[in-house]
Amino acid sequence: MGDGQATRRRLFDAATAEFTRHGIAGARVDRIAESAQANKAQLYAYYGSKDQLFDTVFHEHLRLIVDMVPLDATDLPGYAARLYDAYLQRPEIVLLATWARLERTPTGDLLVAAAEDVARKLAAIADAQRDGLITADLEPSEVYSMVIAISMTWSPASTTYTASADEDPAVHERRRHVLAETVRRAFTQ
Repeated sequence: MGDGQATRRRLFDAATAEFTRHGIAGARVDRIAESAQANKAQLYAYYGSKDQLFDTVFHEHLRLIVDMVPLDATDLPGYAARLYDAYLQRPEIVLLATWARLERTPTGDLLVAAAEDVARKLAAIADAQRDGLITADLEPSEVYSMVIAISMTWSPASTTYTASADEDPAVHERRRHVLAETVRRAFTQ
């Protein structure tokens, strides 16, 4: 990796940490540059502005979660449990999405940047509904939204309890079971 690519990566990683902790409005370019051992001029040259930097960070993490946890519409319960694990491994994904919801897109579709991926997921859900695997009395978008919401029960976006990777493995196993069983009962036939 060349010096420019290394600097760009350090800025990206520092921005991820900064936006995760402070949101968009609270993030400071000075702290990002200092943490990345770079200067603000480099940050602006690579990313244009703090807002563009957030968009880059958020969209990259959105792609990361899509790659980490592909949807298998024939196994929505397993999908919810795998999302739980992804949130444990990469809590910044949920935190960045939460900041984007709070500060950028308070209503409507938050996943516009992943529209093609979401469309494929909705089509897979519709196929599973036609095959009798998922209840057909809900729209695919309703199923998708609710499965994601259920999977976030113990995520950093939870208003009741946020799980931590250092908790007892038996607790995590129980939560995976609860998530999977809830999704199974709610959406499968």
